[in-house]
Amino acid sequence: MSAPRMTLELTKPSADAGGSRVGRQLRLAVALAVLAIPLGGCGTGALWDKFFAKDDTFVEEPADKLYNEGLYLMNQKQDPKAASKKFEEVDRQHPYSDWARKSLLMSAYAFYNAGDYDSCIGAATRYVTLHPGSPDAAYAQYLIAASHYDQIPDTSRDQGRTEKAIAALEEVVRKYPTSEYANSAKAKLEGARDQLAGREMNIGRYYMQKRDYTAAINRFKTVVTQYQTTRHVEEALARLTEAYMAIGIVSEAQTAAAVLGHNFPDSRWYKDAYNLVKSGGLEPSENTGSYISRAFKKIGLG
Repeated sequence: MSAPRMTLELTKPSADAGGSRVGRQLRLAVALAVLAIPLGGCGTGALWDKFFAKDDTFVEEPADKLYNEGLYLMNQKQDPKAASKKFEEVDRQHPYSDWARKSLLMSAYAFYNAGDYDSCIGAATRYVTLHPGSPDAAYAQYLIAASHYDQIPDTSRDQGRTEKAIAALEEVVRKYPTSEYANSAKAKLEGARDQLAGREMNIGRYYMQKRDYTAAINRFKTVVTQYQTTRHVEEALARLTEAYMAIGIVSEAQTAAAVLGHNFPDSRWYKDAYNLVKSGGLEPSENTGSYISRAFKKIGLG
């Protein structure tokens, strides 16, 4: 039984205001009747199918099938971008399954391999938030840190990303000290700290060229007190010797040279510092109350 067809004939407004109002009301009533009839009729289909029918094009796929397709794209096809889409689809179609948990971590890994670091950080952060007690939480945290670390810029640029990498790497070591990722995180921490120390050295050298020795000392002091284990500390001690000699604070110059000689006796920077102190008729001599001496004793050096 098909729904009856009705057509509306549009008429021009009557000159009579009351008639016009009545005409508009009548047309509205007829229009509503046209919409109501297909919905209430037994053969309703036309308008309902057109505007309200369910889209049958979506077909839910098994979680394990999607997951394995993602693995195939990752391992065999070397296509991490396509793989990440498969893993995300597992999470979308089966959000509360164990496959979704695994896929969330794999999507973070796929994003990392694709060089999409921000997406990796987003997925890995979500994993750590949702599954903090999972055995794989350490790896998710490590992916966050590695994504920041791989974006560390050269020392001439802002080091905000380096600071984020250090914070994330320290989180790996703090939360998961016995995990297999802790040692790798420690190695990356040294690299990131070396980068920050290099930034301080660049600025310190600039101030030395400008003969702004106080500003230069502040930069080299940061390297000596915060980044003693980096490769820049030898030069920083030599530069402190030079800067303190230039402004006449010979006690600190002697201490810087002495600490440098004690910890790095074969360093070419020690030779420079030693000759500089000797040129002023002095000898390297450590003042144990100096911040330089205390900084090295704090880490078991000196």
